[in-house]
Amino acid sequence: MIIFAFFFAHWFLSLFFQTFFQHRYASHRMFTMSKTWERVFYFMAFIFEGASFLNPRAYAMMHREHHAYSDTEKDPHSPHFFTDVFQMMKATIITFRDHLNRTKDVDGRFPGYYPEWPIIDRIGSSIASRLVFGALYTWFYIEFVPAGSEWLYLLLPIHYLMGPLHGAIVNWCGHKYGYSNFDNNDKSKNTTPFDFLMLGELFQNNHHRYPNSANFGHKWFEVDPVYPVMKVLHYLRIIKIRKAY
Repeated sequence: MIIFAFFFAHWFLSLFFQTFFQHRYASHRMFTMSKTWERVFYFMAFIFEGASFLNPRAYAMMHREHHAYSDTEKDPHSPHFFTDVFQMMKATIITFRDHLNRTKDVDGRFPGYYPEWPIIDRIGSSIASRLVFGALYTWFYIEFVPAGSEWLYLLLPIHYLMGPLHGAIVNWCGHKYGYSNFDNNDKSKNTTPFDFLMLGELFQNNHHRYPNSANFGHKWFEVDPVYPVMKVLHYLRIIKIRKAY
């Protein structure tokens, strides 16, 4: 069915660019690329994240705080300081907005080495842009939801909040449920040994141990679906994967 195809395409494309561009590139600089390719991926992140586009600078600042203060009271989204996932999401959105508006005092360790594109940042973070993307998603559903399947409209809110939902799943589950390969002095977990639904993001225990490694998997059975894509882009000389340190 076309609606399911659209939903899963949006889910995985939005998630791919969030993990590839905002997380692995903007936050950690796991790889380098030319300014031209940076702009290409920047624009694609804006298009495929759509209504929930995440400003790369604000994302990087908040994510670096998360690593520095993992599962302490200063962690912007540790699940161990909130009664439920909704309270954690609310606090995360507030922190992200403070970084976006540059109203939050930050440690001098965190700024720098992230991409910025002022015109896309302004457009992508604007209410108007989010409403336009939301309207396009809604139009698509009106156009293609077949009669008798109106329950499919229940998927629309997920489209509107795709980015925050991905973040909530990763931050809540990745620091509460699963197993640990390493003692990282925090509560990070590998939620599942097969992480295709979240494209490797739920290997949080591995990632907190080796935050600059492009491959989130560590054991032979832990497959990070994004890493082979990065290897292909590296082979094609679109990106250059940095050696982890």
